[in-house]
Amino acid sequence: MSNTRTIRFTLNGAPVKTDVEPHETLVDVLRQRFNIGGVRESCGQGLCGCCTAIVDGIAVSSCLFLAMFADGTAVDTIEHLGSSHRLDPIQEAFIEAGALQCGFCTPGFILMTKQLLDIHPVPSDDDIRHYLAGNLCRCSAYPEILAAVKLAARRRNSAAEPA
Repeated sequence: MSNTRTIRFTLNGAPVKTDVEPHETLVDVLRQRFNIGGVRESCGQGLCGCCTAIVDGIAVSSCLFLAMFADGTAVDTIEHLGSSHRLDPIQEAFIEAGALQCGFCTPGFILMTKQLLDIHPVPSDDDIRHYLAGNLCRCSAYPEILAAVKLAARRRNSAAEPA
């Protein structure tokens, strides 16, 4: 007897459906069923942020998030940020500030930065450090990441100002 269940959700703006087992995590389903490479399991314990996905507007550790709970939600990954012709300003800021070295952790940092700036458009250094505390960069690019977040915030705020 199979315990699979069909779930339906919106993935990066498109409706999808798949069968999942009760134990399957969102990171596994995204990578294995939908070929989403921007979410990566590293620690498997929700401690590093490499598996970050946005579920109904909230950043989650998809290595801990059971796939069944995605039923009826909107799931966004780094692949949905920006467009096919232009990077999101946060992605551009990370590149310009040199806030990526190996790039393994970068999608999680960028998604958390997006959520941070959506909530706190002008974050302090402490706000940034606190908000990104759940993301680990094994290359130790933390000063560059801090600079990238500040650059992205400045650009977002100047774009929002009336001309």
